[in-house]
Amino acid sequence: MSTTAYPFVPYYADQYPEEEMIERAQAFNTFMDRRRSVREFSEKPVPQEVIEQLVMAASTAPSGAHKQPWTFCIISNPELKRQIREAAEKEEYDSYNGRMTPEWLEDLAPLGTDWEKPFLETAPWLIVVFKKAFEYKSDGSKRNNYYVAESVGIACGFLISAIHHAGLVTLTHTPSPMNFLTKLLKRPDNERPFLLLPVGYAADKVQVPDLKRKPLSDVSAWYK
Repeated sequence: MSTTAYPFVPYYADQYPEEEMIERAQAFNTFMDRRRSVREFSEKPVPQEVIEQLVMAASTAPSGAHKQPWTFCIISNPELKRQIREAAEKEEYDSYNGRMTPEWLEDLAPLGTDWEKPFLETAPWLIVVFKKAFEYKSDGSKRNNYYVAESVGIACGFLISAIHHAGLVTLTHTPSPMNFLTKLLKRPDNERPFLLLPVGYAADKVQVPDLKRKPLSDVSAWYK
């Protein structure tokens, strides 16, 4: 048996009778189906402790070799949010006016999105998720992380679910390119911006597109 730095401890999973398990799965599906991407935020403050717990929940995600290759940069400073909005809107304007293909713009049209991103200032919190391609060892040498994009993507999924569970809203924002976030937040050279999530309460009387999820038959293939 190989040696490990981690001591092994017993694991006790919650288990339920089959009927209750089905009910719980259905209830969670119904709850998550109510989750929507929201682009209009209230300025109502959200306690920092809530954000701390959401980030810690995201950090329970599995990762390659348990490297946890992520950094969650959490911003509430109004001036910094303004700078992020200005830089993001510059990239978004260029995308909507030349970078995006006609087909891409056609697919976005029903969602009503455009290059203006006021939510980057309105939302009380911004969470910028960075992925760590590698770590620096104490002697200054590099040590690779593994399955970085997969690991960070899973952590972001956990984070989005936790935000919904807390009664808050968010949306996945990916201005491209995102290098300006590295500069504005003064991140080290082993980190790359992965996703930007505004977090807060939905604005009063906010509306969202009446989207329909694909049915099970379209998103699954069964091999019995």
